[in-house]
Amino acid sequence: MTDFLSLATSRYSQRNYDASRVVEKETLLRVLESGRMAPSASNRQPWKIVVVQSEVVLNHLQKAYAAPWFREVNTVLVVKGYPEQAWIRSVDGYNAIETDLTILMDHLVLAAHAEGLSTCWIAAFDPHIMQQALALKDDEVVFAMTPIGYFPDGKPVVRQKSRKPLDEIVEWM
Repeated sequence: MTDFLSLATSRYSQRNYDASRVVEKETLLRVLESGRMAPSASNRQPWKIVVVQSEVVLNHLQKAYAAPWFREVNTVLVVKGYPEQAWIRSVDGYNAIETDLTILMDHLVLAAHAEGLSTCWIAAFDPHIMQQALALKDDEVVFAMTPIGYFPDGKPVVRQKSRKPLDEIVEWM
């Protein structure tokens, strides 16, 4: 098993996929199970993961996010949430929906990476088109989506990440 630091360090957003290969159901279920284990405020789990493989729905999603490379994907995970079901802090009304859905997305993309799959966290979509594409109800919001698939050459490319050093982002008290 890969240690977590190596996993987190080596994961990156992939923008091309092997369109000829579909992720096996068993592998996809392991990724989804990892998402299911994500913590949420007060354990409310105010979410659903939509697995999109239908060509019709994928075409709609490609209109919501029109990047040319996104047309190559054959499976997309969409994270949607229910703000009214999320924990709300009584002191100031803070709703934890985005925090909960962020943790869920992070579990999904890291689990996919651990399975040798590529992902790309996408939030830059048109929410109105997304609402129509997924026939969302009034109480549902789409937070993010990610294609999930295989690298074109079968292996991830090793990339250097540019991150601030710890002494710039950590305060000790």
